[in-house]
Amino acid sequence: MRARRASEPPDEPLLEFLEVMRRLRAECAWKAGQTHRSLSRYLLEETHETLEAIDDGDRTGDWSHLREELGDLLLQVYFHAVIAEETGEFTLDDVARDITAKMHRRNPHVFAPTPDSPVEPADIDEVWQQIKATEKQRTSITDGLPPGLPALLYADKVLGRLAREPAVEPTPPVAEPVETAPAHDPDPAEDLGDRLLALVAEAREAGLDPEQALRDAVRRLLAPRT
Repeated sequence: MRARRASEPPDEPLLEFLEVMRRLRAECAWKAGQTHRSLSRYLLEETHETLEAIDDGDRTGDWSHLREELGDLLLQVYFHAVIAEETGEFTLDDVARDITAKMHRRNPHVFAPTPDSPVEPADIDEVWQQIKATEKQRTSITDGLPPGLPALLYADKVLGRLAREPAVEPTPPVAEPVETAPAHDPDPAEDLGDRLLALVAEAREAGLDPEQALRDAVRRLLAPRT
């Protein structure tokens, strides 16, 4: 790697990219016309493309696609931050400070360890969830859960919250698949929903991600036959 000369500016790509976005907002008519709302579709699109890149990298071992998609995702973060900076709402530095402070609060086993600090992943996650619950002060199981989440992920989140806070709302009955026909004909959609919910609960018990498992199953279905 070539050594940097004393006359050359320091290599600070994150700061350079911030200046690039500021200039684009000032000099590009299309980017100047964007708002948080108009950009939301691109954030969603880039998130899904990043997930696809992760699946590709996991399958092929080539993570160059993920590198590219993370850059596109970073573009969205900077874009929103620069818009907020222009209106005086917050800056990219504010975003970084907030997430840094959150990581310190949510990970006391790292930043403020004690002899009783958890060491097992499940215990560490439980402490994270307890701290989060204290900070958020949720008023219901679904408070703070975006309704637009994919259905399997939404069900997984709800079941997880019910398991941690059983006193807030009763746990809904989870239908188990049965081999014999019921005495009456159930509503097909309701029956399917119950069975899907049962599978999500089963995945949680096994420590599996039902959303990822389904994506992998579809990918196998589409894979070329040998």
